[in-house]
Amino acid sequence: MSVLDSIIEGVREDLAARRGSMGALHERIDAQAPALDAHSFLSRNEMNVIAEVKRSSPSKGNLAPITDPAALAEKYQEAGAAAVSVLTEQRRFGGSLADLDAVRSRIEIPVLRKDFMVDEYQFLEARAHGADIVLLIVAALSKSQLKDFYDLATELGMASLIEVHTQSELESAMDISPRIVGVNSRNLKTLEVSASVFEELIPAIPSTVIRVAESGISTRADVAQAQKAGATAILVGESLVKSGDPISAMRELLGHG
Repeated sequence: MSVLDSIIEGVREDLAARRGSMGALHERIDAQAPALDAHSFLSRNEMNVIAEVKRSSPSKGNLAPITDPAALAEKYQEAGAAAVSVLTEQRRFGGSLADLDAVRSRIEIPVLRKDFMVDEYQFLEARAHGADIVLLIVAALSKSQLKDFYDLATELGMASLIEVHTQSELESAMDISPRIVGVNSRNLKTLEVSASVFEELIPAIPSTVIRVAESGISTRADVAQAQKAGATAILVGESLVKSGDPISAMRELLGHG
């Protein structure tokens, strides 16, 4: 079993344990403010940052305790982040929907629910808890699921970050005419990172699409490499949460420090 398969197995188990009334979720969705236009926020600058609230990961273990995720998100917003990504997977990443609630209540930029989205219920949860963006990992979904979940997120008013790691995954992603595509330099099946993935895949994404470089970005040089490949946004977590000063760390990544 691959690392990705193992994570998804746990996600399904946890979902089964918390699954509740669809009616209650729809009521909570109706009470939410409309989702923010993530596409607009992620197109503001030459390089935009999706800054991540991330306590741990399968590849690196514990990163930072993050006792106040909302305060961290506020610092990201102050530093100029275009959006904040909140891990809600509990077993491997130490996240929760409570983190999503806390962050959404304190910032005025889009919030990404970053999780392994494999069931319709999770999309309703995401919007019910105030998410503006959801993550769709092509490696975790069939072609029909990818299309159906993309359409569902759109119907709920949310943007979708479509994540790919290989050429074939990118081809599947482009079949649904996405507006945001993330190229993950980490292979989720093995957890290995290859920076060359940016150079191979990002140039193949149309310039009309928001192109996000994900994983393995910790220095200004890494950002410059991703930007040279054609990225217009980066998703960064580890280097920010471990820095001790996320505002300075983000500004340094952008060359503003």
